[in-house]
Amino acid sequence: MSAPTLFRGAGRGSAGVVSGSRHDRGMRIPIAEGLVLRTAARHGVPGPVARELLAGSRPCLHLVAFRGLTLAQQEEARPAARTGGLPSLPDGVDWPDGRAPLVLTVDCAALPREALDIELPSDGSLLFFTQIEYEPESSVVVHVPAGTRTTERSAAYELDGEPEQVRVYQPDVLYPVPGLTVSPDWRDSPATSAFLDSGPDRDDILDDVEDAVRRAAAGGASHGVAVQLGGFSSPWQSAPDEGDLVLLAQIHGQSIDPGVYTQTLIVGTHEDIAGRRYETLEFEQQV
Repeated sequence: MSAPTLFRGAGRGSAGVVSGSRHDRGMRIPIAEGLVLRTAARHGVPGPVARELLAGSRPCLHLVAFRGLTLAQQEEARPAARTGGLPSLPDGVDWPDGRAPLVLTVDCAALPREALDIELPSDGSLLFFTQIEYEPESSVVVHVPAGTRTTERSAAYELDGEPEQVRVYQPDVLYPVPGLTVSPDWRDSPATSAFLDSGPDRDDILDDVEDAVRRAAAGGASHGVAVQLGGFSSPWQSAPDEGDLVLLAQIHGQSIDPGVYTQTLIVGTHEDIAGRRYETLEFEQQV
């Protein structure tokens, strides 16, 4: 039976970020060219500009609650993740140090793998432990391979002889929706720069096109405050996925608890994510 891999993620406070363009990484998985070109044409955006948008795009997966799916998507929905709840961990593995809450459990085998350009485990579960209500002091990702015997852990524990309890969020099932993200750097491309210089309303047009492309790619699913795996981040402040760092997960606080208005961004290199070196991940909370 395979042993689980258990690693602590690094905080963002002192860690450096390699500088570089988010646009330069390019794409590994083809995006539906026709979708982008048709959507751009409906908004009066020339083909060369649409192709630069396509070149500056990366695929992602949105993990959406059932109520956020369209009726057509609900008919074929298959669960792939769960928010909150208590963790099921292998024998001998307890809550990670710091006892950060479990915010997300992902069933890796249930993910449509062709929809991502980062490499996640092909089986088992990924468990994300982090604070979403305030800046996380410790954040951990755990991979539990398929077939590993596990036991659900209790939220109760003792600290200096006093009873304590880990924060447990209400469980909610999430469903995978393939999506598309766009790097802001694509507007620096030659055809797009020329388009922006050709009229005062061009920025608004490109904003509308980006929104329309993302809605179309997600099939109309409501993913504004969902969990996102892969793709470019949509940060409220500066983007942590710069240079060699790519997004593993973006977790909106409201997707875990409707009353929490934060955003947790988890980044690492393609190589470290593929190699399951989760101890190298960097966690950043934005408010």
